Amino acid sequence: MNTVGVITVKIPDELEVKFRKKILEVYGPRKGALGMAITEAIELWLEKHEEQK
Repeated sequence: MNTVGVITVKIPDELEVKFRKKILEVYGPRKGALGMAITEAIELWLEKHEEQK
C-alpha cells in the first residue's frame, strides 16, 4: 500500500508563480502535476546533498 506525506511550506510569491508556470509548460494542466514537480525537486535536492557527504 502506498502512502503519501503532506508538507505545508511557505515560499516567496514570485518563486511560486515561476514554478507553477514552468510546471504547466512541462506537465501541462494535468492533475497531480504540482506534486510530481515537487517530488522531483526534493529528489534532486537529496541527491545533491547526499553527494556532499
